[in-house]
Amino acid sequence: MSIPDFNLLITLDVLLAEGSVARAARRLRLSPSAMSRALARLRETTGDPLLVRAGRGLVATPRALELREQVSRLVQEGKAVLRPAEKLDLKQLVRTFTLRTSEGFVENFGPQLIARVSSEAPGVRLRFMQKPNKDSTPLRDGSVDLETGVIGMETSPEIRTQALFRDRFIGVVRIGHPLSRGKMTPVRYASGEHIYVSRRGTVQGPMDEALQSLGLKRELVTVVDGFSTALALARASDLIASVPERHTGILRTGMHSFALPVAVSELTISMLWHPRLDADLAHRWLRGHLRDICARLPESIRQTTNLEQ
Repeated sequence: MSIPDFNLLITLDVLLAEGSVARAARRLRLSPSAMSRALARLRETTGDPLLVRAGRGLVATPRALELREQVSRLVQEGKAVLRPAEKLDLKQLVRTFTLRTSEGFVENFGPQLIARVSSEAPGVRLRFMQKPNKDSTPLRDGSVDLETGVIGMETSPEIRTQALFRDRFIGVVRIGHPLSRGKMTPVRYASGEHIYVSRRGTVQGPMDEALQSLGLKRELVTVVDGFSTALALARASDLIASVPERHTGILRTGMHSFALPVAVSELTISMLWHPRLDADLAHRWLRGHLRDICARLPESIRQTTNLEQ
């Protein structure tokens, strides 16, 4: 079955409105001969002459009069479908967004995001899921709408990204830990027993490289796959956790935090989404709120921005 040329609907709509091949041609910016050919195709497609000569002009056939309102409506509806969305009715929006985030993100930024979304769009729900890796497949297949984290080599090139904030690693110990008192030095830091966070099970990172440049090596007692687990262990022992500052602000409540005594590069935390959602008004609205919330420094972080070096 051949697919009809839907452009003929626009031609027919103009022809029936103008009642003249010449005027219709001028309106559509076509030559009279091109418009005559289009009318011939319309006659062949519909099986009706549509417009017939009466004196010096053309008159519509009964079939053409029957089609006029329907064709006009279809053309207007088609234009509305293809027109960029102009307004988003948040009160009527019913949708669930799935966000894949790094550990600690939900605890620190989730409450504000949920509160904002709920107040503006009661029918919108946020579903948070953990981020075990940086594979872009969930964004590509649509199972994830928005993601946060550090852009890596695994991130597909077509994925859209926007930086949210910079983060730095800090050291964290329980209150009363020997490292919670006195000046922190590379030697003191390296001499303690450490928790290493790695989803891949590796036991070597930027902090270890920085210590090696000073001729030092820290003792890694255990390896865990998340920052919340590392902080839970540090809270209940003399182990030292090294975690991102902003990602763990709430998780570190009631613990002693200190600036690392070695230079370690900061992290850029970004949000990531698939290009098919780039122009979606609801998705743009959500991205705007996430960007705004992450730009604000929480009180829990303000209290640690001037840690003793």
